[in-house]
Amino acid sequence: MAARRLRAERITDSVTYHGEGPCWSESWGGLRWVDMLAGDVLSLGADGEVLRKHVGDVVACVRPRATGGAVLALETGVALEDPDGTVHPAEQLWEPGAVRMNEGGAGPDGSFYVGSMAWDQTEGAATLWRVHPDLRREPVLEGVTVSNGIAWSPDGALAYYNDTPTGKVDVLDWSPDEGLRGRRTFVVPELAEGDVHPDGLTVDAEGAVWVALHGAGQVHRYTADGALDTVVEVGARQTTACCLGGEDLRTLYVTTSRENLAPDEDPAAGSLFAVRVDVPGLPVLPFAG
Repeated sequence: MAARRLRAERITDSVTYHGEGPCWSESWGGLRWVDMLAGDVLSLGADGEVLRKHVGDVVACVRPRATGGAVLALETGVALEDPDGTVHPAEQLWEPGAVRMNEGGAGPDGSFYVGSMAWDQTEGAATLWRVHPDLRREPVLEGVTVSNGIAWSPDGALAYYNDTPTGKVDVLDWSPDEGLRGRRTFVVPELAEGDVHPDGLTVDAEGAVWVALHGAGQVHRYTADGALDTVVEVGARQTTACCLGGEDLRTLYVTTSRENLAPDEDPAAGSLFAVRVDVPGLPVLPFAG
């Protein structure tokens, strides 16, 4: 059966250089995402206005805290934002240099799972970290290259994960006591042409996985058994990440990047896109710290 095809609508101007990590949370009143290499957190107002807050040299990921505010993955560590917007100095995981933070997400136990990448994308130089609510941290996947999207199944028993240069989406078992284990291939996305670069991802209420394919201008939806059933066309090639939001969690938001593009190349790059879908997403898991 052929996959359903949808087309996302461009809903902002080109407001980011490297847009990433969209996240919908009722505690924020809507959508936030990052302009990663500018160090800015963006939010979408009810009137469509884009608000911007500078939080560091790099901000790779933003997720809500259970107590209000946010947890932020900055260049080399994790910072906490209070409900009033105060951002506390980051807890560093390593010294600044060759490696920076990248994408992440909170797990069912309230830990923050956040990954890294080398600035030059050196193979095997990255790590996926587990940051506990008390800010203790431990490496859980080492020897990865570009640690990217991570999200959990509706029952919390599975986690889906992308190390982008592998060209595939992995799945791991998860439990509160043992954490992540049993990494294996979930799907290997295919394109009519070009290489496959799985970037950010999200999971919906049916357990299907939505994956942004960087360089393809597409988001794919794979059912829980790995079948491709929906392709979303996005009007910018460098699709970076996606989330499901809106009051009914049935709007798919897609971030895009204009990193390494010429000024007149791909004019819509850096814009936010959206499309309505049939199956709602899952409420975002908050960081318990």
